[in-house]
Amino acid sequence: MTSPTTSSATRESSSPHAYDVGLLILRIALGLTVAAHGTQKLFGWFGGGGIEGTGRFFAQSGYPSGKTMAVIAGLSETFGGLGLVLGLLTPLVGAAVLGTMINALAVKWGGGFFAPAGVEYELLLLAGAAGLALTGPGRLAVDRFLPGLRAHRLRYGVAAVLLAVVIAGLVLLIRK
Repeated sequence: MTSPTTSSATRESSSPHAYDVGLLILRIALGLTVAAHGTQKLFGWFGGGGIEGTGRFFAQSGYPSGKTMAVIAGLSETFGGLGLVLGLLTPLVGAAVLGTMINALAVKWGGGFFAPAGVEYELLLLAGAAGLALTGPGRLAVDRFLPGLRAHRLRYGVAAVLLAVVIAGLVLLIRK
């Protein structure tokens, strides 16, 4: 027979904690927002420019091969956002969103902090993506079923954030 303390501890360890629910809410809100922006770039949904319009914007912003950059940004945002929603490969999809937001900050920098010309929105998405890459998705996530990611490690998040910063920096180096 188990003691009341043992049953209580077992029950608590198998149920979600408040931070798991909080991380799920953050992943859903951030992920759907970013994925919607990605579909604006890829398909022109939600009033977006599609690949053509977004490609012109990227070219005007100094990026070579605007259409290619539009596809890369659109895919990073769409799949990164959906990955965050699912909690799937969280450090990597967080890095994809983070790298995209670093470039978005570079493009919008100089317009102040507050919207509509400021960077508050991009900075918030960047911080959320970095935070999720570092903390992991919580227990209410697909990553919990993947052997290598079942137990999130801080080093996974740090490596993903560093990867995002390096790749974003390289992309910014080719920008005119």
